[in-house]
Amino acid sequence: MSILWMTLVFVFSVSLAARYFSVPAGLAPSLIKPNRLLALIVALALALVSGLRANIGDTFLYMHSYSIGNFTWASIKDSNDIGFNILQMLLKQLSDDPQILILTTGIVTNLLIVMVLYKYTRLFELSVYLYITTGTFTISMNGMRQFLAAAIVLTATKFLLEGKWKPYILIVILASFIHQSSFIMIPIYFIVRRKAWTRTTAILLGLAVLIVVGFNEFSELLFTAIKDTQYGSYESFDEGGANVLRAIVWIIPIVIAYFGREKLRSIFPKSDIIVNISLVGVVLMIISTQNWIFARMAIYFNLYQLILIAWLIKVFREKDQKLVYIVILVAFFLFYFYESVIALGLDYRSDYIKWPF
Repeated sequence: MSILWMTLVFVFSVSLAARYFSVPAGLAPSLIKPNRLLALIVALALALVSGLRANIGDTFLYMHSYSIGNFTWASIKDSNDIGFNILQMLLKQLSDDPQILILTTGIVTNLLIVMVLYKYTRLFELSVYLYITTGTFTISMNGMRQFLAAAIVLTATKFLLEGKWKPYILIVILASFIHQSSFIMIPIYFIVRRKAWTRTTAILLGLAVLIVVGFNEFSELLFTAIKDTQYGSYESFDEGGANVLRAIVWIIPIVIAYFGREKLRSIFPKSDIIVNISLVGVVLMIISTQNWIFARMAIYFNLYQLILIAWLIKVFREKDQKLVYIVILVAFFLFYFYESVIALGLDYRSDYIKWPF
């Protein structure tokens, strides 16, 4: 666990320095451009910690599958998520060591995420800090195939904001070869590209409440619909719901975004789209308190909250912004400590990164 705490301190410090040495970004969404070299160091640090791990979540299963797998065109042509199997087939030409798979996905996932944060967030270091302290970085190492797909979809943010649906859908289709669940982001494009806090917002929130109240009926319909797909096995999972505290953590920023909606629009004109897509994630997190599997789908949406939260500080009065910044740092630090140390007892292990040396 000490490696993860050291990573948090290191990437926050370097990303803070990256913003300190930033330059005006002209018409770019974030208004300022952090130092590119320092931002790259942040991305590489996250990538190496993720890619050189030996445990966390289902890492062992991926490594075992890679070790025993015989990936050929004949064996993968009819498989699900063919893109990920092609990746494994190519990596097998280089090495039979499963660490190469973990390292490759760690590098690609984290480079893509940091790249988008670099371009769109208002406070780069805060988004990087939240990437770890919300538990998102940890989640990226558990279910890494789906998170890789989510990172690929995240790179389509430019097209989502600019209303260019063709390249957006092409990127989603590319991600679907890694994990088919990314297809959900195609209809999401047409749902979120509208003004926030309208009737659609009320419908989404109402839908979440109805599903929670009538979850047994909803889950029966859902699992009937997917029973013949690769996700049909999820019906047999009985591990309870996600932590309510985790849902609350994602709900609070949305509440703040509502009360500061006019100021947010004035400083970030495209914020309604980010708010709407974050709201979908909140809806899924609310539902996930009944069944954790919905938290896995929220992966695609909660990444956008890392951008949103860093903008929300600017909706407060200027004299209050430093205090709000500190409150966010402390609150999410405590949440991360609770979840990773108390609730999960997270123990990061690596054959390459060790502390003490």
